[in-house]
Amino acid sequence: MTQPQDRHQTGGAEAGEAAPLSDDQVIDFLRESPDFLVRNPDIFDDMEAPARWSVDGVVDMQHYLISRNRTEMDELRDCAQDVIETSRSNMSTQTRSHAAVLSLMAAREWGDIVHVVSHDWPLLLDVDVVAMAFEPPDRPSPLLAGSDIGKLAAGSVDLLIGDDQDARLLREAQDDGTLFGSGAGLVKSAALMRMRPGAGLPPGILALGARSVTFHPGQGTELLGFLCRVLESCIARSFEAPEGSAG
Repeated sequence: MTQPQDRHQTGGAEAGEAAPLSDDQVIDFLRESPDFLVRNPDIFDDMEAPARWSVDGVVDMQHYLISRNRTEMDELRDCAQDVIETSRSNMSTQTRSHAAVLSLMAAREWGDIVHVVSHDWPLLLDVDVVAMAFEPPDRPSPLLAGSDIGKLAAGSVDLLIGDDQDARLLREAQDDGTLFGSGAGLVKSAALMRMRPGAGLPPGILALGARSVTFHPGQGTELLGFLCRVLESCIARSFEAPEGSAG
């Protein structure tokens, strides 16, 4: 097999620099290694395909098609990379959601649920603020009067999320503190989920806020909906527990 010349054998090359291979050397190497291009197909991406004709006014369709196919291959690679990155992101979101559910399942009392949602979920879900807010209950409840619970006017859930809607994603959220409390100033984008906790409790909102454009219309809300349904069940369980265990 023809080997590249050693730099000590090339009088015209400076010390430390390999002399460029000649066309004949490359041709000899390829002839002696007929499977080289099969083993290294990516090299075609950096090569120019020769035109079959060089006559003025004659269009070489083969050359054109090869160039177009190369462009399409580049676009397919970019698309595949986007799919891979999206899949990784979705897997990360799913893993975070599962961790948030597990943390909530360990909370038995109302105070523990509030702590998990407002303090643990922001870290687990990679957002800046998570809060719950409720419309006025039929009967006053001291459990809904805590500083970590937002107070909504009657009808606010429909107003903020929309009639017959379970979720609303906001690219640019504006909150006066009603939903996010002292964290309202941090929030740029938000996800609002309708809560129907039952157990005699009023409708409410699970609000997630981020200082970046984490949420925007068009995103899927299935995982957020799942989180909200689990939260509803845990809230109902804590309020239906024997008297005194919800505090």
